Amino acid sequence: MPLPSLRRRRARPSPAGRRAALLAGPLLGMGVLHFAVPAPFDAIVPPWTPGPARFWTYASGVAELAVGGAVASRSTRRLGAAAAVGLFVAVYPANVQMAWDWRRKPWPYAVAAVGRLPLQYPMITHALRVRAEA
Repeated sequence: MPLPSLRRRRARPSPAGRRAALLAGPLLGMGVLHFAVPAPFDAIVPPWTPGPARFWTYASGVAELAVGGAVASRSTRRLGAAAAVGLFVAVYPANVQMAWDWRRKPWPYAVAAVGRLPLQYPMITHALRVRAEA
């Protein structure tokens, strides 16, 4: 007769938990990148924003880290997902700026920059779903 295992089995994360992780992970990763490699983010800060671009790069990095952390924690997930929606709307002008600035780059870059613009919609709807499931 085999002995029962003494190891505890980890429960599989629920689909809602996986969706929350899929939202939190990229937010945390991008937040870290804002500090590790800030120059590309500086380049897409719209010129009409007040103050230096680096300020906005770091501010958005802090926001992404805070929102990602809030989504990752079950107790603050609902608020974090709502904040993610606001964050995705707030950074949209930088994506538009990038598409404008990259319009004369080689076609794969230009297409990628323009292709990012409609991706905000599924990101926003995903955050809304995470919020509803929290």
